Amino acid sequence: MTAMTHSTLLARHAEALDAFGDRVHRIAADQWDADTPCTDWSVRDLVNHLTAEQLWVPHLVRGATIASVGTAYDGDVLGSDPVATWDKAADAARAAFAEPGALDGTVHLSYGPSPAAHYCGQMVTDLVVHAWDLARGIGADEQLPRTLVDFAVREVSPYAAELAKSGLFAPPVEPPPGADVQTKLLCLLGRRP
Repeated sequence: MTAMTHSTLLARHAEALDAFGDRVHRIAADQWDADTPCTDWSVRDLVNHLTAEQLWVPHLVRGATIASVGTAYDGDVLGSDPVATWDKAADAARAAFAEPGALDGTVHLSYGPSPAAHYCGQMVTDLVVHAWDLARGIGADEQLPRTLVDFAVREVSPYAAELAKSGLFAPPVEPPPGADVQTKLLCLLGRRP
């Protein structure tokens, strides 16, 4: 990847962290147990999942393996102040990806070695889709920034069929006639907007 591409990728990652984080900060005290479009995940479960993913970033981009980190981020990572924990994890992930050379490296993921830039792209897409899930769960604005939607469509389209087979995503849903890009993305990932 070129430096300009890295710059753009970092900008999308920061924007995606902000989009999800904005929704985290909108969660009312009585909404943490609310349902989300993610089967079997409450609002707290969803925020916990994304927080744990951000906690992994500094380790992985600095060369750690899943085995070396172990079970450090299994279970509840949010503690008694979920919003502050999210903020700290998001800041650490943002800083780790922005370190000189971080996006040029290789990370060791559950399915094997992967370019760090590709990992960052996957993280952006996950944040984008889950920002919508969280918005739906708490009744916040569900409209996502077009730059993020376009990025996620480009990122996920080549392997969308594999995601459904993995069991991590519901099968794609047929978008309604005249659907916009965001609706098509969500339908591709098994959501019913």
